[in-house]
Amino acid sequence: MSIPANTRPLTGSPPRLKAPAGATDCHVHLYLPGYETQPGGPKIPELATVADYQALQKWLSLERVVVTQPNAYQFDNRAILQGVAEIGQEHARAIVVVAPDTSESEIEAMHTQGARGARIMQLPGGAVGIDKLAEVEERIRAFGWHLMVQFNGRELDDYMATLKAIKTDYIIDHIGKFMPPVAADDARVDQMLSLLDRGNAWIKICAGYEASLSGGPEYTDVGPIAKRLIQHAPERVIWGTNWPHVGVPREQYPDDAEQLDVLLHWADENTRQKILVDNPAKLYGF
Repeated sequence: MSIPANTRPLTGSPPRLKAPAGATDCHVHLYLPGYETQPGGPKIPELATVADYQALQKWLSLERVVVTQPNAYQFDNRAILQGVAEIGQEHARAIVVVAPDTSESEIEAMHTQGARGARIMQLPGGAVGIDKLAEVEERIRAFGWHLMVQFNGRELDDYMATLKAIKTDYIIDHIGKFMPPVAADDARVDQMLSLLDRGNAWIKICAGYEASLSGGPEYTDVGPIAKRLIQHAPERVIWGTNWPHVGVPREQYPDDAEQLDVLLHWADENTRQKILVDNPAKLYGF
């Protein structure tokens, strides 16, 4: 089956935020020719190639990228590892899907190809859910990888015991992805701060548009949560575009420059340096 070429905009008005040298996009997906949707995964609407992303990267003046395994590919990590190979490990890393029965030799091979973390996706279409998190952590711990965990933040109480038991580093994805958003002083946001205080949790500022009801560019409902997390632990925050935004219908597709400019509202210049450059360099080994 042939997947259509990309028709998403890859350039436009430049962002107001001038990205510092070494700025890193910590969450993108690639959909490459020759790789189809796997059983259990959502349909791939369009390709999103390395060349497509590099055009967007140039538009936003970004230098480094972390390619995340999309739900469409489920356990087939070949496409994103090919993408990292095309970009080069000087500028790219991968987050892959690891099953409880993935062999040590498979993980070692993916590590050699630039993988540095395993995705846990507790939302529809995810290949590996939180019920398998502890088993996946056991598989990846020896390689120094982290977990990237996504769930509806409104259900955080259900997952706190599992998250507290994690010994590796792990990322809470998409600003906690409260669907719908909660107040910044909600008890579940307090709990996220307590997880950050334990020393091995990170927060990714990414895809506010997926949960927001107020919309951009201000994201007045998601923004207060993001600002509270950033102010509490600026040394443990990273950022990503979530390009190519397959989680929303085309009519809700966000402006990519806006996804970078939200940091002008949520963080000062010194903190933006940490979020865009220093923190991802530490976490991913750039």
